[in-house]
Amino acid sequence: MGLSNLVLVEPKSFPSDEASARAAGADDLLTSAIVVSSLQEAVADCELVFGTSARERHIPWPILDPREMSGVVQQAKKADDEKTIAVVFGREDRGLTNEELHLCQHHVCIPSVQEFSSLNIAAAVQVIAYELRVAFLKMEDLKSLDAPKWGTSWDAPLATQQELELMFEHFESTMTKTEFLDPDNPRQLMTRLRRLLMRALPDKIEVNILRGMLTSISKKIDK
Repeated sequence: MGLSNLVLVEPKSFPSDEASARAAGADDLLTSAIVVSSLQEAVADCELVFGTSARERHIPWPILDPREMSGVVQQAKKADDEKTIAVVFGREDRGLTNEELHLCQHHVCIPSVQEFSSLNIAAAVQVIAYELRVAFLKMEDLKSLDAPKWGTSWDAPLATQQELELMFEHFESTMTKTEFLDPDNPRQLMTRLRRLLMRALPDKIEVNILRGMLTSISKKIDK
């Protein structure tokens, strides 16, 4: 399907003869695969992250089907062809945790009948890879694409996942200092704040502005 960058998070067994046998001629993907110790490390330099999920979550998150996801990718790539985008797949037996999904701006769900809502990873990867392939082929004719999300070329690249995580840590420490956030009874404050800001797709300048505001608040408190 044309995808070439594979990142594996703490694989149980890799490299392995079984993986090579299952690759069916795509051994180059395994050879170039990057192994990391955490999902946060895997997506640190990404500006747009999609997490696959078959389950409803306690707090709803922006959710797309694979075709809608490919449309978002089209728009993002048209605005900036160098934009780094990741699609995250979970474990075969239990998918992604809530904490892992919180690292993603969008959740992607493959529509199926309720009795069989969860597909195995191989099937899920193929469905999503197919939709991305179709989107790529359409992008060859730039005139056929819709306008990007903001209706114009943007003036700053989107913040990377690492920059977003540092911003959320900054928010948490500052709100704790102001006592707006009670560490002993956080409820869902940080989750809802994360959802709000991830949904907005902040760029690097906007993240710097927000962190500058937080720094200003902290300095005022410390006086």
